[in-house]
Amino acid sequence: MTDKIHGIILYSKKIKDNDLFIKILSSTDEIISGLVYGGNSSKKKLIYQNGYFIEFFFSKKNNNMPFTINAEISKPYLGNIINDKYKLNALLSILSLINISIIEGQKINGFYESVHQLISNIVFQNRWIVYYCKWLFNLLKLIGYQIDYKKNIDKEFFDIVNQNFLFKKNDYTIKFPHILFRDNPDLNFENINSIFLIFENIFSKNHLDNLNYKMPINFLNFKNIILKRLQLL
Repeated sequence: MTDKIHGIILYSKKIKDNDLFIKILSSTDEIISGLVYGGNSSKKKLIYQNGYFIEFFFSKKNNNMPFTINAEISKPYLGNIINDKYKLNALLSILSLINISIIEGQKINGFYESVHQLISNIVFQNRWIVYYCKWLFNLLKLIGYQIDYKKNIDKEFFDIVNQNFLFKKNDYTIKFPHILFRDNPDLNFENINSIFLIFENIFSKNHLDNLNYKMPINFLNFKNIILKRLQLL
């Protein structure tokens, strides 16, 4: 294949000398992995960083060989993220969730666009945490575990055992922060914490338990630092 496509680098590892093995979520909504010869050289290493958007092409000499990948950096550029510890940890958490939500050989329509739009919002928007929260629920929808909060806006509580919305509170409910998804949302500790708790519950029980995985550490790190920040406001 010689036509250039877009993607985001999910993972990179030096394998020998200056060569890299990288994994990309492509704009075709698929995982593509391969080798970048000289990818860790002084001229190229700034291109092949985790989380960077790239325009790339890949080719294969024969079926027994891995893909060879060549790329250049593409928009959105991440300088605004790299220099902000909250945004940087958000990016790392996003990459960690992608890595355990889609595997090579699988295609999930709309996956790349959702990630591209989210990271663009993190780069350019002030209240980017709202977009992050919305993306968590969009991720659940993309991988088959939709929580339709829009159709249940009149129900105040979410049951984390039965994973449904309720009008009344019980021992297993969390107050669902519908206000986060409206205009001028209230960004406080309680609302953001509820989003994390509900997402983790659904993602773990329906997805990670089937794979015998735990919540990725980068996601947990981001959750902790953003909640600590909100406690100080």
